[in-house]
Amino acid sequence: MIRSLLLVCLFCAGAPVSAPDIDDDKEIVTEEQREAVERGLAYLAKEQHADGSWHAMVGYKLNEDYRYTAVDRGHIGVTALAGMAFLAGGHLPGRGEYGPQIEKALDFILSRVREDGYITASGSRMYSHAFATLFLAEIYGMTHREDVRRKLQEAVDFIVKSQNAQGGWRYEPYAQESDMSIVVCQVLALRAARNIGIRVPRTTVDRAARYVVDSAVTERSARSPHSGRFAFGDEIGSFHYQPEDSSRSSFPLTAAGVTALHGVGIYSDQAIERGIEFLVREHSRFNRRWGQREDGHYFFWYGHYYAVQAFYTRGDPYWRSYFSELRDFILDMQREDGSFPNSRGPGDVFGTAVGCLILEIPYRFLPIFQR
Repeated sequence: MIRSLLLVCLFCAGAPVSAPDIDDDKEIVTEEQREAVERGLAYLAKEQHADGSWHAMVGYKLNEDYRYTAVDRGHIGVTALAGMAFLAGGHLPGRGEYGPQIEKALDFILSRVREDGYITASGSRMYSHAFATLFLAEIYGMTHREDVRRKLQEAVDFIVKSQNAQGGWRYEPYAQESDMSIVVCQVLALRAARNIGIRVPRTTVDRAARYVVDSAVTERSARSPHSGRFAFGDEIGSFHYQPEDSSRSSFPLTAAGVTALHGVGIYSDQAIERGIEFLVREHSRFNRRWGQREDGHYFFWYGHYYAVQAFYTRGDPYWRSYFSELRDFILDMQREDGSFPNSRGPGDVFGTAVGCLILEIPYRFLPIFQR
């Protein structure tokens, strides 16, 4: 309880918390990396539809597969991620080479904010709502547009209202259960909004912080006969899908857990160090299993979208070796047209948006990605 209250104070008071100092990242950005980003952004610009959206397969994960609920529709989450890829590349809304694409994406997102604050289209769910809220927060921080602020506050209020008794969120709003993969999305959206002055209740962050802390696999939780779970020794440091049962742990869930802790304002904690150590042990094996060049499974993109943030915020001695290996792996996946594959999941626009965001994190343009 004391720990989670500390996290809340750091998050909600906006107190400056220093991440570990590391050298400047300029030398880690290679020319091949920059060219890959430019090709990826050019592909995204070409694929944007007239209404400002990017079309993708709307659906949800089903075990290791992806079940479609709507085919080739304007996708809220993918549109938000594509818009953020342009922002993370140094482009501004309404200005520069890709300014028009960002503006059109913004118009699409704003047009899909319902009266209750839920951002949804074609059956998209809370993942997409969180990514859209994060996109609006980054846009508002750059433009201070009043129409964006109003819709952003409504979207944040919806996240607050839909938090359940566990302190988390699930695929659908107001669900009784929750899981780490959804919680991290909401936490980062709330953090980005709070950073630029949007109202976020302390109690919401307090409850989310407790949920994340309780999801970490420790020696004590693994041994406890009352924990309802069984953990192998090599799971220590990982994060579970759900904290109250024997649900799985994995590389993506651990990346989400560490990033969520950073999101609530804590940068030095045993759970983070153990989580990073778990990610170090597992990331090469994870790449081999889920990052096949022709496939680009959504597990791969989702896992590294949060892992790159976890490692970047933690810094060296882990950051450079992780990113160098991942960068080479991702560059080898890029196609001639600039896209990155995602055959199981929303589609290649999703893979390309996330691939660009991963490669752009050392650019330091997007506030949510800064240390």
